[in-house]
Amino acid sequence: MKNHAITLEDRYCAHNYEPLPVVLSSGKGIWLWDQDGKRYMDMMSAYSAVSFGHSHPTLVAALSKQAGQLAVVSRAFYSDQLGPFLQLLCEMTGMPKALPMNSGAEAVETAIKAARKWGHKVKGIADQTAEIIVCRGNFAGRTTTIVGFSSEAQYRDGFGPFSGGFATVPFGDAAALEAAITPRTAAFLVEPIQGEAGIIVPPEGYLAKCREICDRHNVLLICDEVQTGLGRTGRLLASDHDGIKPDGLILGKALGGGLLPVSAFLAREDLMAVFTPGDHGSTFGGNPLSAAVGHAALRLLREEKLADNAQRMGERLLTGLRAIQHPAIRQVRGKGLLIGMDLDPGFISAREFCERLMQQGILSKDTHDTVVRFAPPLIITANDIDAALEAIKHTFSSLLTPPAHLTERSYA
Repeated sequence: MKNHAITLEDRYCAHNYEPLPVVLSSGKGIWLWDQDGKRYMDMMSAYSAVSFGHSHPTLVAALSKQAGQLAVVSRAFYSDQLGPFLQLLCEMTGMPKALPMNSGAEAVETAIKAARKWGHKVKGIADQTAEIIVCRGNFAGRTTTIVGFSSEAQYRDGFGPFSGGFATVPFGDAAALEAAITPRTAAFLVEPIQGEAGIIVPPEGYLAKCREICDRHNVLLICDEVQTGLGRTGRLLASDHDGIKPDGLILGKALGGGLLPVSAFLAREDLMAVFTPGDHGSTFGGNPLSAAVGHAALRLLREEKLADNAQRMGERLLTGLRAIQHPAIRQVRGKGLLIGMDLDPGFISAREFCERLMQQGILSKDTHDTVVRFAPPLIITANDIDAALEAIKHTFSSLLTPPAHLTERSYA
């Protein structure tokens, strides 16, 4: 008999997701529990949104305190929380100005608007003609503008007409970027590591080359670090690995501490100066509750040195995964605690592997049918990593046997 919660969701929710058949009811740290009390290690952390773990007491306390005092007011007024939050965010990232939003996609849209207006007002590109270069395999969100420059057919199918104004180049190819630049080019929008594409890491020094090219052609370099930012790859920002500073920076996911949607577009002074009152806004962007949680999350990230832990634990996990000898594994790649394991679909699909991992008490997610993602909370320990590796090894050792029936605990 199908689980009641699954039945209700299937009945009343749009079928735009295909969840694993597990019904979660509570979480603490890196652990999640289902309705029957079975414990699972969270190796997804909601695409990096839960970088601090579930229900972190410091963040829950900040949320509760602010919620009981003042949660939401219009940006038509000042609040005592937004200024300190943005100050800390700018100081930690080295960016002079920030514009708070909610979702990552909203922050990307903000960056697009800023780049286009900068191209027209500052660079002198004719109005309505500015172009932004993006990379094949990108994923920046689900708005119609964003899916309009996606190279994934499903993300575009049926959602046009699209606005245009984008050119696409191969990811990791700096020469292709330079060849695509024209007098109408305002910006290059790039993920330092492509997550949704399957954890694709570019060649070493790629961003540094892109920085030099953009400087030479007076083109903005905008890094989409919604998923890779705030410690995920072993540095505060993934762009830090190449020692570069972008002109625009997009953050989200972990910025909300796993409790709220919080995002921001950060930029150099002249780029952010294109916005004047009335140009852009958000009902909830920068609200006191989000600002208080975001401020607490940033302090926690710094005080607990979570980027350093991500580097150490990521190396441990990456080394352990690469040591597994199995013909189903085609490649293991990643940086810090953002790792993809590419599987041969002739042996097993990534979805089926995630289903088998779930039976071993590990929750992960497949992408593009062949890649299993591992992105646990940044608070994970060496013992946790070793336990996860044992479960993964056990899953590989059982590949020659049929998977246990997924209805064994009434999840049909």
